[in-house]
Amino acid sequence: MTSEWQSEPRPLLLNAIGLRKDYGHVRALDGVDFDLRPREIHALFGDNGAGKSTLIKIIAGAVQPDSGILEIDGREVTFSSPHDARAAGIETVYQDLALADPLNAAENVFLGRELCYPGILGRLGFVDRRAMHAMTAANLRDLGVNIPSLTVPVETFSGGQRQAVAVVRAAVWGQRFLIMDEPVAALGVQQTTHVLDLMQRTRDEKGLSVILISHNLTEVLRVADRVTVLRLGRRVGTIAAKDATATLLVGAMTGALNMLGEAATL
Repeated sequence: MTSEWQSEPRPLLLNAIGLRKDYGHVRALDGVDFDLRPREIHALFGDNGAGKSTLIKIIAGAVQPDSGILEIDGREVTFSSPHDARAAGIETVYQDLALADPLNAAENVFLGRELCYPGILGRLGFVDRRAMHAMTAANLRDLGVNIPSLTVPVETFSGGQRQAVAVVRAAVWGQRFLIMDEPVAALGVQQTTHVLDLMQRTRDEKGLSVILISHNLTEVLRVADRVTVLRLGRRVGTIAAKDATATLLVGAMTGALNMLGEAATL
């Protein structure tokens, strides 16, 4: 198999080298390599227990590896907390969304990062809600997201609309790339389609790369540029999505097929 990624190498936003993590006697990651390039969706695919969650938690700063190197834009970094990762321009959308249900969309987008008025009003803590609503509306419009209202609580939204708010929030604050952990696991077919489209618009319109964690082959093959397969804490291989098949990915995930032949790896 040939791939555009082989003939046109790109600089790396993220380069994880030899990451290892043990939990007692259980080795969750065993020397895993993973990288992310500009303006791409790179999917992490694997069964439960493959190490996907541990890997993204390390990248997101929630877990520290026992060994290995993490590089951002070619410079080695150490994240001691999710705050460090966010400061580096990395935003994460988890399955539970972490939205505040009683708040509206704008209040959720700016939750913990509220805009205050300039001058003395800002120093006194007065929040500029009009500015937050205007910026949220502009970002929703840029990403083609429709929600019922900017002024009603998000608890009244559908699952797809709530997920869209979480993705827009990440796109607003993410300067380098986004991590999306099973973003459509609890959604119906139509809502899934909308969120996957939003993910692609985030890449194409905002220029942000995305790490997509999923065990759904349809999602992976539809939106990903590359796919990395993990199995039992190890990286089985990485392949351009256009060269991948369901048979190959499932076989690699289960250990029935080998992705490490010259034709299958990058």
